[in-house]
Amino acid sequence: MGALEETIDLESEEEIPLTSSQAMSKAHPFDFEAPHIGPHAKLSNSWFSKPMQIRAFRSIYIVLVKAKINVLLPFGPLAILLHYLTGKHGWVFFFSLLGITPLAERLGYATEQLAFYTGPTVGGLLNATFGNATEMIISIYALKNGMIRVVQQSLLGSILSNMLLVLGCAFFTGGLIHHQRVQHFNKAAAVVNSGLLLMAVMCLMFPAVLHFTHTEVHFGKSELSLSRFSSCIMLVAYGSYLFFQLRSQQNIDASVDDGPVDEASCFESGRNINVDDSDEEEAPEITQWEAIGWLAILTLWVSLLSGYLVDAIQGASDSWNMPVAFISVILLPIVGNAAEHASAIMFAMKDKLDITLGVAIGSSTQISMFLIPFCVVVGWLMGKPMDLNFQLFETATLFITVIVVAFMLQEGTSNYFKGLMLILSYLIVAASFFVHVDPSTGAYN
Repeated sequence: MGALEETIDLESEEEIPLTSSQAMSKAHPFDFEAPHIGPHAKLSNSWFSKPMQIRAFRSIYIVLVKAKINVLLPFGPLAILLHYLTGKHGWVFFFSLLGITPLAERLGYATEQLAFYTGPTVGGLLNATFGNATEMIISIYALKNGMIRVVQQSLLGSILSNMLLVLGCAFFTGGLIHHQRVQHFNKAAAVVNSGLLLMAVMCLMFPAVLHFTHTEVHFGKSELSLSRFSSCIMLVAYGSYLFFQLRSQQNIDASVDDGPVDEASCFESGRNINVDDSDEEEAPEITQWEAIGWLAILTLWVSLLSGYLVDAIQGASDSWNMPVAFISVILLPIVGNAAEHASAIMFAMKDKLDITLGVAIGSSTQISMFLIPFCVVVGWLMGKPMDLNFQLFETATLFITVIVVAFMLQEGTSNYFKGLMLILSYLIVAASFFVHVDPSTGAYN
């Protein structure tokens, strides 16, 4: 027995150095001893360059190839070629729309990837900023060219598209999939957003009423001054809204961390409880600096393509015999809201209506309370008479839309019938703008 124990100890002692060396070689494959640095310098550099190249190709594949919507990316360069070779504005506008659609979706994806590293607070602000980056870029470019009506109508169309089409499709698909039970969402958050949207309607209504009732002290100047003052107030209100949302979210997270969640109180407040949420945790697919780089690249590409898109609007209207109002209010926002449309439907199918409302109604709130007054202030700095007078027809359309959506959200529940009503309402709005005569031009197109 003693001899056997000695042989076992000897065998174990002989195996220990081999095992430790193997572990060290697996854990640190790039660690070299000092005497061997010279002969292996080129080998080390090659080993470091290959992972970087592989990561770069992997990032390009994930962002520009993996998503199915990326099949539309070549239409952007094609639109630029048609602009210089043929000058047919109808085709340039059409292919520019197709080319911007995947860019808008990829901007949302890069923002979501960056939110993994910045945390929920900063990530929410990034989503709010870059979620409407396409509309902001198109609006600033059109404002620079003096196309104020295009700016007003495209921003109005973004609000109508988010509130009626995006939210309606989300409610409709979510209601069909979960038809056996009622879907709930946070009623309190919906009421806050509805209140802000009504405030935006009030700020848009006063300049229009002043203009068309001819009750201004200085005709043409008073409404512009009122618009600029109201825009500053709206920016302050939106900043207060962001502060309120972030603080309330922190309080909710703290209450959840401090103790167990009461299921009954959650359903009363509209919050959904999904047991599978913990199993659906996602991991970032690209690094933080890759996400920042892609945000910069995609924003520059959207800016370039938006220039050709805006320049071709009037030509497309003439060649297609279609009103500029219909193009600005219906077609442009559908492209700009492509990312929101897809994500809102996806979250509704997963029974996460709070996120769906944050995407659809939250985006409408940001456009009405931030992007519109921001364009007024930017136009003020540019010397452009951008104001909040959206004409009576557009203002009335927005007012009725906000009222309809507010009534749909007051119960804190959704179903496919509500979604169908919102979609049909959007079709009525689209038909109205197809036969709408712009009073600023007095012409059909």
